[in-house]
Amino acid sequence: MKLGCIGDDFTGSSDLANTLAKQGMRVVQYSGIPSGPAAPDVEAGVVALKSRSIAPDDAVAQSLAALEWLMAQGCTQFFFKYCSTFDSTRQGNIGPVADALADALAADRVIVCPAFPGTGRSVYQGHLFVNDRLLNESGMENHPLTPMTDADLRRWMAPQSKYALGHVAAQTVFTGADAISAALDAEHAAGKRHIVVDAIRDEDLMQIGRAATDLKLVTGGSGVALGLPANFGCTPGTPEWERQPGAALALSGSCSNATRTQVAWHARRHPTREVRAEDIIEASVTPATVLDWALGEKGLPLVYSSADPEVVKAVQDRFGREVAAIAIETFFADLARLAVADGVTRIITAGGETSGAVVEALDLEELRIGPEIDPGVPALRAGPHLVVALKSGNFGAEDFFQKAAGVLGT
Repeated sequence: MKLGCIGDDFTGSSDLANTLAKQGMRVVQYSGIPSGPAAPDVEAGVVALKSRSIAPDDAVAQSLAALEWLMAQGCTQFFFKYCSTFDSTRQGNIGPVADALADALAADRVIVCPAFPGTGRSVYQGHLFVNDRLLNESGMENHPLTPMTDADLRRWMAPQSKYALGHVAAQTVFTGADAISAALDAEHAAGKRHIVVDAIRDEDLMQIGRAATDLKLVTGGSGVALGLPANFGCTPGTPEWERQPGAALALSGSCSNATRTQVAWHARRHPTREVRAEDIIEASVTPATVLDWALGEKGLPLVYSSADPEVVKAVQDRFGREVAAIAIETFFADLARLAVADGVTRIITAGGETSGAVVEALDLEELRIGPEIDPGVPALRAGPHLVVALKSGNFGAEDFFQKAAGVLGT
């Protein structure tokens, strides 16, 4: 194994694995830390954790354990993957994990770059944009677990990290890898360890990748990994894929603007059923009854709890944020488990927490990377008779669920 990656959630990890696979690396995504060694043909291993929203100390411990396993596989460079919308609170977890990994690797120049131009995320003057909006005006300010209220990455990360934060401006990035390397050196000489690097185009990411050739640790969204495979002699290609026949089921717990648009589009063409957190908590709806409904429908049934921010807040105020979140995750996990046991062979999920809960419930230890469905979302083979798609809340076109079912199988 050449490149070792640690992802803070399951959808983001598949996004990263997709980026690396398209650039020609043989990639496997692991759900949690494997108990044994990787297969000898794996060039990039992505250890997917569910650490984005847990306590910082726990996130650090899990990430360091993942790092230890990846180092044992022979990796020479490491990547810490977080969301391209920098999902975290001011108390963590991005800063503490980045600090711990940098310390363990003695990495003194650590790139911080969540840019992903293919999905509208860009970093300019140290600020994160979603399309033409600052991050804190994009809808992410309403995220139920990690509301992002400041687009200034240095200002947001400063309370999380014990190290000073630097910056490499777009004007430097535009001039190429050598200039980026020199700027990283200058920031290091000025006492900066974590360095925010601007990027607004894929070409910027390729140049940043070249500049990172000798760096031990890179952090960011999947976009900044675009240029890394070339450093290992890889060239772009298309992963092999065999479509899976059988029944499909879509599950959505994401409340992002993009996902709610996708749910609305799907509802006009396919059977959909909303499940509300209060109904789950009060046991007026169960996974078994919802599965009976889904298996009796034609087309692609979608079960969703994606609601407007005001609705989500009202539920959190009534039951508590953690109770509501756990109830929804547990419901979708149980529903997915029952569905697969009943013969469903294609599972499509939307939302990082939902996807993580489903992957854990199905005990999916290794995921082989297939073709891209939409930017940042690959098809994944989970076993001989099961394929999945794990979509981050903000990703995908409005017809994502229908498109995913078609790419996964028939």
